[in-house]
Amino acid sequence: MPNSVYKIVELIGSSPVSWEQAAQNAISTASKSLRDLRIAEVCQMDIHITEGEIECYRVKLKVSFKYEN
Repeated sequence: MPNSVYKIVELIGSSPVSWEQAAQNAISTASKSLRDLRIAEVCQMDIHITEGEIECYRVKLKVSFKYEN
């Protein structure tokens, strides 16, 4: 870990089921193109509502991954 450098990106995941599933969807999708994901910080959670019903849960995450040369 000494002399390591990490990059942070923001992701937004959504799910009709839960905030946890929304976060998992964001991480699963990001891990297909980003290697060595390390930490995810939940920055914001919200709900999209249609006609008084929950349409989907959304989570904004800051995700770090190791920066490689």
